[in-house]
Amino acid sequence: MPLVVIQPSYGNPAARRHWKDTLDAHVDFTTHPRASLLTSDQRKQLNEFHPSGAARFWGATSVQDTKMDRLHAGDIVLFTGKNHVRGIGEIGALFRNAQFANSMWTEDPTKGSWHNVYSLLSFAPTEIPYEEIWALPGFNVGDNFMGLRILDPEKATTILDGLDIEAQVDAELGRQLQEPVARALRTHTDIVDGETLRTQTTRYTLTERELVIHRTEALLLQEYTDSLGIEQPQRLRTPAGITDLHLTRQDGSEVVEAKRASTRRFVREALAQLLDYAPHTPEPATRLTALFPTRPADQELALLHRYGIDCVYRTHPRAFERAPADQEVRAGMTPFWQGRLSN
Repeated sequence: MPLVVIQPSYGNPAARRHWKDTLDAHVDFTTHPRASLLTSDQRKQLNEFHPSGAARFWGATSVQDTKMDRLHAGDIVLFTGKNHVRGIGEIGALFRNAQFANSMWTEDPTKGSWHNVYSLLSFAPTEIPYEEIWALPGFNVGDNFMGLRILDPEKATTILDGLDIEAQVDAELGRQLQEPVARALRTHTDIVDGETLRTQTTRYTLTERELVIHRTEALLLQEYTDSLGIEQPQRLRTPAGITDLHLTRQDGSEVVEAKRASTRRFVREALAQLLDYAPHTPEPATRLTALFPTRPADQELALLHRYGIDCVYRTHPRAFERAPADQEVRAGMTPFWQGRLSN
């Protein structure tokens, strides 16, 4: 599993200049005089990762040498600043070279050169508020992620799963990715033509790799929790994964799983995940709910209801409708959800 790095990178004017110069734009590493500053091994490494001769770069000063020694190609970097994850990237080449670093960035007046240089094999600009990370199990409300930080394996898994980050994407799914659902959720407008809509993602493609951060589910959950008046939504880490939403009820608990589309594939995914999470809730799960941006087809609703699972779907901006399962079916399925069926 890749390491996950929190990299402050947007909080002050100097960092934002660096961002503009080497994250917003590709840097040509093959032209003179920059090319002559690389060792033969560094040039070879860059050419292998970036055959186009240009790449996005970031760096760290000597204060971070020990941490940078732990990183390798394929590790994931979350670039943070101004209370948001501003971008997510995947490390490519990684080396120390003060002269090469100084050709891109002005030295820090106290810490010196940003000589721990790494290229980004893939990079996706994002606008993910810290609150989405704070809501994940194991993270603390108010953590502003000061200083470069390498997450422990458990938190790394949590944040990759919780933010729905994929280093590679299936080609057929990639052809289906579309903008309208999340644009509607961002602007609180209506979603139309439900059968053709799939998802919104942040995508950036390089020759070598592709990084995808799905956003529709997070936006859908935010709008749904806002409609319920929930200021600090709770999620659970279970042996089966991280729930999208956990609600405490008088008679137990409700687990909600959000999906970025309402087609059969996503309905089946929601069904499987809800049944997987249900036995692991701290209070007995008494209601399971699948959340969608549009109303699923009748046969998909019937599939959920067969297992006693409710369906909630968006009807208008900040408005949702619940299609509940039959109460007797839910009551009969509850012991199954909770893993209490006798042999």
